[in-house]
Amino acid sequence: MVPAPTSRLRFREMTRDDLDAMTALLGDAQVMAFYPAPRTRQEALAWIDWNQRNYTQHGHGLWVIETHDGEFVGDCGLTWQRVNDSTRLEVGYHVRRDRQGQRYATEAARACRDFARDVLGASELVAIIHPGNVASRRIAEKIGMRHVDDDTTGSRGIRTVMGMELYPYDSGPVNA
Repeated sequence: MVPAPTSRLRFREMTRDDLDAMTALLGDAQVMAFYPAPRTRQEALAWIDWNQRNYTQHGHGLWVIETHDGEFVGDCGLTWQRVNDSTRLEVGYHVRRDRQGQRYATEAARACRDFARDVLGASELVAIIHPGNVASRRIAEKIGMRHVDDDTTGSRGIRTVMGMELYPYDSGPVNA
């Protein structure tokens, strides 16, 4: 299963046929500016393999996002991530540099948020963001997230955790 298409995008599972596109995306120094380093071709292949394992184990992962006519835009999806002492469902996104600023990441992240809520029945969603990545934080805010925590685990320093509770479409929080 994949999220429903949006007005401009569709989702599909990554395959090894996507290696060239994923290598270009994950190997772009600007796209990966807030990661330790751009990914090599071998690391992009490992990324695809990791997502394929996620599809099998969890029914979701990062999916390829493309226009309705098949133009590769990037990836976006849902993965389980360690945040401090717990495992939480995260929405993640990467968009080609020449397609950034066109709201593709926001559109795809909204579809993934809705998929997490309506299909997976998730009660919470987070986005783990480098504190300096203002654009990524803005995307998280646009889909309804707010700063909920700081992740201090791992070797990459403190990361900002944006998050939100998910409720079924026709109900909101229950006031006690």
